[in-house]
Amino acid sequence: MEKVVAPKIYFRTCIALLTLLAVTWSIAYVDLGPFNLIFALAVAITKAIVIALFFMHIKGSRRILHLAAIAGVMWLMILIALTLGDYFTRGWVPLSH
Repeated sequence: MEKVVAPKIYFRTCIALLTLLAVTWSIAYVDLGPFNLIFALAVAITKAIVIALFFMHIKGSRRILHLAAIAGVMWLMILIALTLGDYFTRGWVPLSH
């Protein structure tokens, strides 16, 4: 049986996402030096977690859906690690002509 989510949960989630959007927009106008990227990524990760938990119904679902979400995040981390590994090792082998 499907669990019915109350509309107030969706309303609160929408308000939270709009607030995080305002934070993202305001961070773009503030010069935080090297911390700009850190704050922007923190807000983006927070928005992604809110969307996954409430709009994708991971919160309150069965364990198999939790496993699928974790597997997806792990796969993303593997792909990012492989891409960064390639990027950072580009200049290690000299090109011979």
